Amino acid sequence: TGTGTGTGTVVLAEDESFVKPLPDRRSYRAIRLPNSLVALLASDPQTDVESGSVHLRTGHFSDPPNRAGLAHFHEHMLFLGTEKYPEEDEYETFLGRNGGSSNAYTDMEDTNYYFSVAPLDHEESGEEGAVDDLGEDRVGAAPVRAGTNGGTSAALAGALDRLSQFFISPLFNPDSVERELRAVDSEYKNSLASDNWRNFQLLKSGADPDHPFHKFGCGNYNTLTDGGDPDGESAESTGGTNPRADLVKFWEDNYRTTNMRLCVVGRAGLDDLQRTVEATFGAIEGLGHTNGEEVNVNGSQVEMDERIFKSEHSGYGGVEAFGPDKMGTVIEVIPVVETRMIKMQFATPPLEDPALRKSRPYRVLSHLLGHESPGSLHSLLNDEGLINGLSSGVGVDTSTFSLCSLTISLTKKGMENRDRVLDLVWQWIALIKSSVGNDEHGLMEKYYDEMRQISKTNFNFRENGDPTDFASSVADLLFYHEPERILAGSSLNGEYDAEVAKAFLDRFTPDNAMITVWDPDMEKEEDSANEVKSEFSAHSSPWQKEKWYGAKYREASIPDDVAARWGSPPNLDERLSLPGLNEFIPTDFSLRCDEQGEVVPETEMKEQVENGDGINSSGIKAVPPEVLVEKPGLRLWHKMDRTFRVPKTSIKVHLTNPDIYRSPRAMTLNRLYQKVLRDDLNEFAYDAGVAGCSYRVACVPTGYRISVSGYSEKLPHLLDVVTSRMLSLIEEMKEGAEKRPGLAMKFEKARQNLLRQTKNYRLDAPYETANYITRMLIEDNAWHVDNYVAEMEGEYADSHKLTLEECAQAAEECLLGRAKVEALCMGNINEKETLDVCNVIQQHFLQARPLAEEEYPRFRSHKMPTRDEAVRLYGPEVAAESIPTKIEEVVFSESEENNAIEVMLQAGSEHELGYEGIGTLELISYIAYNSAFNRLRTQEQLGYIVSAFTRKTAGGAGALCVLIQSSSTLPSVLEERIEAWLEAFRQELVDMSEERVAMEAAAVVAQLLERDTKLADEIASAWGEILSTETLSAKMRQPAFDRLEKLAKFLTIDEGDGINTSVTAKGLKQKMIDFFDKYFSASSPERRAVSARVYSQKTKKEYDSNIGKPGILSSYADSRHLKQFLSVYPTAPYWI
Repeated sequence: TGTGTGTGTVVLAEDESFVKPLPDRRSYRAIRLPNSLVALLASDPQTDVESGSVHLRTGHFSDPPNRAGLAHFHEHMLFLGTEKYPEEDEYETFLGRNGGSSNAYTDMEDTNYYFSVAPLDHEESGEEGAVDDLGEDRVGAAPVRAGTNGGTSAALAGALDRLSQFFISPLFNPDSVERELRAVDSEYKNSLASDNWRNFQLLKSGADPDHPFHKFGCGNYNTLTDGGDPDGESAESTGGTNPRADLVKFWEDNYRTTNMRLCVVGRAGLDDLQRTVEATFGAIEGLGHTNGEEVNVNGSQVEMDERIFKSEHSGYGGVEAFGPDKMGTVIEVIPVVETRMIKMQFATPPLEDPALRKSRPYRVLSHLLGHESPGSLHSLLNDEGLINGLSSGVGVDTSTFSLCSLTISLTKKGMENRDRVLDLVWQWIALIKSSVGNDEHGLMEKYYDEMRQISKTNFNFRENGDPTDFASSVADLLFYHEPERILAGSSLNGEYDAEVAKAFLDRFTPDNAMITVWDPDMEKEEDSANEVKSEFSAHSSPWQKEKWYGAKYREASIPDDVAARWGSPPNLDERLSLPGLNEFIPTDFSLRCDEQGEVVPETEMKEQVENGDGINSSGIKAVPPEVLVEKPGLRLWHKMDRTFRVPKTSIKVHLTNPDIYRSPRAMTLNRLYQKVLRDDLNEFAYDAGVAGCSYRVACVPTGYRISVSGYSEKLPHLLDVVTSRMLSLIEEMKEGAEKRPGLAMKFEKARQNLLRQTKNYRLDAPYETANYITRMLIEDNAWHVDNYVAEMEGEYADSHKLTLEECAQAAEECLLGRAKVEALCMGNINEKETLDVCNVIQQHFLQARPLAEEEYPRFRSHKMPTRDEAVRLYGPEVAAESIPTKIEEVVFSESEENNAIEVMLQAGSEHELGYEGIGTLELISYIAYNSAFNRLRTQEQLGYIVSAFTRKTAGGAGALCVLIQSSSTLPSVLEERIEAWLEAFRQELVDMSEERVAMEAAAVVAQLLERDTKLADEIASAWGEILSTETLSAKMRQPAFDRLEKLAKFLTIDEGDGINTSVTAKGLKQKMIDFFDKYFSASSPERRAVSARVYSQKTKKEYDSNIGKPGILSSYADSRHLKQFLSVYPTAPYWI
């Protein structure tokens, strides 16, 4: 029930009734419109990003039998025009001009649409009926941040109006249908070589064909046209049919207000947001209530019968997706990338079953199954060198069933001993079952209470995050929770229910298990002597190929004797024991700023709304951290939080050292040390991570980065343990493998994992490969992936083996040798505690002399040759080429069907460009993104992945990049189309009105000035600015904390309101054209361009035919050779 408003809208919940986290300053209201649409409104006067999302309870489970993928295709089509806004790119263009974007996803039983806008001026939309005219561009008032004392911003109202038309009058334009069919087909082909997509569809294909989980959700051209061929001109001309009529029917059947939920986040007050929603989404035709009953916004409530889990198998005609005939099986799969893994999946009830909602026992059961403390399954398997990792959770959840899984990443040794691994798994399950069934001491309830306490603490101190993510998730949650508890969701659980927990865990049996094994070595079996020696192998079954993604697999039933032993283990390994209680759970949530009785200084007080530079999400001036300690070799920054008021702290340390990247071997050894350290600390740090405190030690080309973050109470102890162990581990590793066999085993496991991960890098998507080979040419000092592989595998590696002692020596040189340290303590930490951190750093790491400026590691970017320079380098044959330098590569994977290209147009060093040049480049690339996407993807359908963006390369060089991945077009043709688009894009700039230039510039400024919404964001921003100075000389070491504000001023249009920025829309437009003509135009003598072409295996002939041609680099050796002739950009930053 609810209260009426006089407009027919019913208020379901007002702000005061909502259960909120402590830092949450938003106001909320839940309403139901006269058309039965339920919506949550969130008013946040301090947000810079406004958003909206619609969630529908329909997905590809609703696809008709002859149109696999229709729900997904339907989602695509709604973006391509409505009766009120018929232009295909109107929605995205409007959002882009208001600093926003949109996206959507189609799942099994759900579809979600969401958008964001970041309006700089926040012009109000006017009176209630003003949204009828929101199709017109509005330039708005002066581009300053404004409060919202009344009226929804024009940007948010306009976006809501456009989104609402998806559900009022979509066009499903016939011309758009044929083109977008090819977009979906390209999306499908992009995923053919993805193990994630292959594995998920293999799982789906194994379900009962009469259950919709069995369906092929993505769809492709053939399935969507019921037999059409994408190589033809149209579906009808190749034996298929046009799906438009089915699109309309799908919309009519599923896109109803009772099947939708809406969430809106805006700066306006709740009354204004409600009026906007009523004027936009209220126009959707709705279904009235029947028999006077209320629409149930909390999901279906069903009475318990003799079954505990009543909703299980309650829909889809009672068909079980994974009934008894589908379980008790083992499936063996050949992965695309090298990975060895076992996943055990158990058929379980849906997570929103009424019996599970209150206590959610699967959380504590999953917590125990995947625990990593001493005595756990993870600990035993890890100590024996059998696994890389182990995790547990719910992998699939639908309205009628779920699949709980235990996933084990295996070493080679582990795969060879997979029978032993599975024996220990079932012993661990048996131990947990016995504790659940016979819990005399209440241990399970204590575990449950721990998890509930952690969940409650995380909820109480949860900060407002990204408004777009919030809107998208809440629109979904509205189907499952009362509006008042929508923010808490499932965070606040009820009491432990032993009966429900036991009933849930009883599903973990061999006859209800599906065990999937991924092992690339299974493909190498040639005779019986090489077959996998396992008692649950499917080696006697034939290999099969999954229909849609081509996964190679075989399957068999688990032998009865094996299943019997697993179900009732004859004995349990005496080393297995349930974990102790978590000592890291925080209890002290006091705030340091309150303890000191400090007030916010006037300099940090809320400033005038008209001057929003640097104001954070709570309206307080974001003052940067200050230097607390500065001495040779050390600079320590500190800021105690007074704004976000959460009991959390982050400590970050960067040790700059020139030795870590001096050779591929040095980098490899330090990466191995990082892995061994993580493995060694795992059991200690696991409880800390569960309780909200985490650490990370990473080696990067400039040195080591150490980070600890989380609840303040336990953080000093975690930092001391981590840093102390970093050094004591080195001493133990020095003793060698004979004295430290446990460390030797961890080191070998680390070597195998690093080798596997490095080799798998070659299997990245083609567009990622294009980006990589460009980097290998552009960067002055970069080691190639093959350099790293050669240190771990091959003739040289065999004769120069990596050892435990050498690894310790390399780590010691980089951690304890000459170094320079930057550190930051920020959050709920005072000066005294920060000085204690300083002492820890000095005691552990600063024992050698400070690093001299001449020793700082330097990374620079090469200048690509202009056309004239290229002629001198390559010869007169390239004189007519608009892009004379081309790098080419062939994808490594045989199953990859896509080509890719990345065209990089260099704009010079950031120092040479200055604030004005950087701002101009940002504006051009912002406008270019939508332009390139609309032409190259929407209109020309060259590929599913299309993007134009600014790319920053080593040493501070900037460029405009255009990227396409295509399954249908050769890289050379893609390059031609990019050049054609560039020419057309220049004309767009010439023809662009001054009003639109002002809007686009305001959108970029809004994004630049977007304020941090939570403490972690503010810390990341400050640390990023500090790190940007790590390799600079003393005169340039002051971070530019106000860099973005200064950059924004060069794009802020002078509106004649007294704030003179000397920038006009006319002048800014001319700067863009001049910038384009100088750096990007094909006819410019200063153009420095490179094209990275990546070929699929089926187009390799094109690559082969280009080898040896002038200007074409066909190997990394060719790139190395060219780099000897190239000059580099200066590394001085633009903000000095």
